Amino acid sequence: MAFSDHFSGVASEYAEFRPLYPEPLFDWLAGLAPGREVAWDCATGSGQAAVALASRFERVIATDASAGQVGVASPHARVEYRVAPAEASGLPPASVDLVTVAQALHWFDRPAFYAEARRVIRPGGVVAAWTYGHPSIDEPRADLLLQRFYSGTVGPYWPRERALVDAAYRTIDFPFAEVAPPLFEMETSWPLTALVGYVATWSSVTRFRAVKGNDPVAPFAESLASAWGDPRRPRRITWPLALRVGRVGLSK
Repeated sequence: MAFSDHFSGVASEYAEFRPLYPEPLFDWLAGLAPGREVAWDCATGSGQAAVALASRFERVIATDASAGQVGVASPHARVEYRVAPAEASGLPPASVDLVTVAQALHWFDRPAFYAEARRVIRPGGVVAAWTYGHPSIDEPRADLLLQRFYSGTVGPYWPRERALVDAAYRTIDFPFAEVAPPLFEMETSWPLTALVGYVATWSSVTRFRAVKGNDPVAPFAESLASAWGDPRRPRRITWPLALRVGRVGLSK
């Protein structure tokens, strides 16, 4: 399966504008792992999850198939970044306690990745994949404009894999002994420029630009500004997280 690279062209923006995952998520995952020696953050992007794991594990191996993404990843003394596909990590067998995949499982050759996860994880180790879909803004008019942009303006340009995100990963086969997660939510307070910067990293926006030859974000930002109010005013943005979590080496 060929690697579909939707983000190298916006790697710097991705690193700057993607939201952070909640700290309690990583506390919970570390508590599930059979040890705290090594975690593998697969498809690390710019390292948001890897850096969070580094305060809970002695060592984090963070891989991504995109050299552009790895090149702007956040440095940390306990994180080792490598360019590698999800299906061929280069890690030794039975060498990691936890495998994480943040907002990327829908892009994978999943059977091949699952085989790789089973190869590298220790018995009783944990595989955790999560995704977040459409955000909500605490200003109703601004939220409605964002919904229309997501589903209408760039809706036809979402890659087909996006349907798995919209289904909260419920339709993805996950062949491990599943653990029911608590409810987690991402939350941040952003001014207008940060929200617009985040929207500009969407894969649908990248495809819209390539197909149409113009940028849909600028007119969207103009319309959003009228509903936002003072553009410097932070607005509360939230994303519900959907998780699939399971143990390796136990029956499903």
